[in-house]
Order: sequence, then structure tokens, then C-alpha cells
Amino acid sequence: MNASALQCASDADVPEADKLFRFVVHGVLLNGIGAAGLLGNALAVLVLSRPQMRSSINCLLVGLAACDTALILTSVLLFGLSALFPYAGALRYYYHHVCPRLTPVAYPLANVAQTMSVYLTLIVTLERWVAVCHPFRAKALCTSARARWYVLGTAAFAFAYNAPKFFEAEVVAIGDPAGEVIYCVRANVRFRTDTYVAVYIHWMYLVVMYIVPFGALAALNAAIVRQVRRAQAERARLSRVQRRELGLATMLLVVVLVFFLCNLLPLVTNAFEVFLGDQFENLDPLVKTSNLLVTINSSVNFVIYVIFGEKFKRVFLKMFCAGRVRPRGARDSPENTRDDSFASCGERMSLRLARNGTLRRSEARQARLSRPRRAASPAPTVYYPAPAPSTDVSLASSDAPAVRWNGNSRLHF
Repeated sequence: MNASALQCASDADVPEADKLFRFVVHGVLLNGIGAAGLLGNALAVLVLSRPQMRSSINCLLVGLAACDTALILTSVLLFGLSALFPYAGALRYYYHHVCPRLTPVAYPLANVAQTMSVYLTLIVTLERWVAVCHPFRAKALCTSARARWYVLGTAAFAFAYNAPKFFEAEVVAIGDPAGEVIYCVRANVRFRTDTYVAVYIHWMYLVVMYIVPFGALAALNAAIVRQVRRAQAERARLSRVQRRELGLATMLLVVVLVFFLCNLLPLVTNAFEVFLGDQFENLDPLVKTSNLLVTINSSVNFVIYVIFGEKFKRVFLKMFCAGRVRPRGARDSPENTRDDSFASCGERMSLRLARNGTLRRSEARQARLSRPRRAASPAPTVYYPAPAPSTDVSLASSDAPAVRWNGNSRLHF
């Protein structure tokens, strides 16, 4: 059998215009944005994992960056690289052999990563709502230990919810066993019954992935916006910690806004799939565009952190631009090494250490007071004492150097 005549049923009679659109959207844009997103998420994890960035919110953001990285990788493997062969003829072996056998595992993992990304965004918003609207409860509720449990709980929920997707697809071989064989992915019709498609794929996906998280995000962010506006009206009277909380809330509002914008089209296409049924095949360009938007959403958080996160920007510049770029107004202060806000829950000084330090200072003060005073000189005397190290703490600190599967087989997530 002629190798060039071998093709999967999904590739038959596809217009050249559709192949070109897929090549541009997935092969060029998705691959390029995905590569930049992988670099940005890696840098975000490096910065957020620094000791001076240790906090509950940053622990959640590290988990979010890890989920976004997994989502970008699976998107590139499933959509980006596989879009090159139909139009450009590149990566033929990958298209016919690697990608089909990778899809039954990569597609469920992509859905797991997307579910985690959605619900970690919701948890981040909930944490900010507690910190901004209920600051006195934030000290107990928003801790790094709790944040790690939130990430693990979200991962368990995502795997449990998406477990059926590991059984939705099957791989079949097409061709002459004595000649060339290609592999194709098709729906497992024994598993994907009409009831399963209607209940799990259509309605549960719409409710669990969109209606519940979008409704909660809208309500929580509305409350945060009201509190931020009220605080901005009294900004002159806010403390440094309160201003930092306000800035962090503003940064995460931008993250959620980008999340809404990038997931709006996937929401529309999934709603069309539920209510239009077979007519959904005519919306294939919207599906491909929604895949691109989901990848964009997973790739831009690093840019948001750099633009709106003052402390993130300082630590990033210190790590990668030390000695070349110095942030304006940067100096040694607890703000550069530790987050003291209620929600951030930085490491607190032990009471024993503080008490011991107080005792040492009081003992030293008593020793100085008990020393005999030098008798007053009978006449003015000019002398030149040996130079001694300065004991002026304020001057020493100020001069210190700065430290610092199509319709029934869905292609989109």
C-alpha cells in the first residue's frame, strides 16, 4: 500500500484553508507562545521559591505555575507539533506514530492540569478575599502549611474528576502489516455511551469547569474590588503592610481578569457543544482558537507578576540582574527579605529568642550603668584618642551595602 495514501478518517477531505488555519493558530502561535510560557513559568517558580518570598499566596502561585507548565506541554504535544505535518509536511513520524500513542495519556493529563489551574485560581482568589475583607482571620487561615494542603487537595480532586478520560480514547493501526502502518486515535464507543457523553462530557464539564468556578470568582472579586476601592480612598492612612496587601490584591485581580478573558471563548464553545449537538463540527475554528487562548492564559502570569508585583520584581532583578540593574529606591529593609503581611505568614521570631535578646540587652545596659564614672577633668584637655569602631546603629545600617475526540471526541480542553 502506498504510504502517502495512508491517512486517518479525521484527516480525510479536510480543506486546505482549514489546514492553513490550524498551521497558523496551532503550529505557529501556540508553539511560539507555549515556548515563551514555559520559560516564564520556570522563572516564576525560581523567584517564588526563594526564601524571602516564602508565603501562603506564593506557595499557591508555585502550584499554579506548575499546572500551567503541564498544560502548556500537553497542548504543544497534542495540538502544536501535530499541526505542522498536514500543511507543511514536517514531523510525519511524530504525526502518525508518536502523537496518536501519546494522546490517550496526554489528553487526560491536560484536563487534570486545566482543572487544577482553574481551581487553584479560585483558591488564590479566596485567599485574597480572606486577607483583604477579613484580615484578622487571615493570620490563622492563610498559612504556608495550609496552602500546601490546598494544592494537594486540588490535585486529588482534579485526578478523581478526570479519571474517566483515561478510558475515552483508543489507538488503532491502519495499513498493511507487511508494509507501513500508521496509528489513529478514535473514540472508545463501548465506553463513551450517549448517556456518558450527555451527562459527563457536556453537562458536568459545563457546571464543574465553568459555572461553579466562574460564579465564585465573580462574587469573590466583586467583594475584593469594593474593599480595594474603599482602601484606596483612605490610602494615605494605610500602613506599609496594608498597602502591600492592597498591591497584591490588585495584581491577583489582573490574573483573574486575564483568566476570565482567555476562558470566555472556551466557555462559549462548550455551551454550543451542549446545545447545538451535531452542528458543533461547524465551529472547529472556534475550538482551535479556544485552545490557543487557554495556552495564552497559562503563559502570561509571569508578565503580570513582573508588571504588578513590586516584591516579585525586586527579587527577580536581584537574581538575574544583580550589579547591572538596581531598582529605584531599593535599600536594605525587612520588606526586601521578608513578607510581614497577615496573609503572607512569613516566619515569625521565636518568643524565646526575643526574650533572651531582651535579657542580654538589659544586662549590658546594667553593666554600663554600674561602671564608675570618670572624674571630671579640672581643665579642658585636648587629646587624640585611638580610632574606635562606631557604635551608632542607625548610621551603620544606613551605610550598609544593599542586600537583597472531535464532537464526541473533543479537541479542546
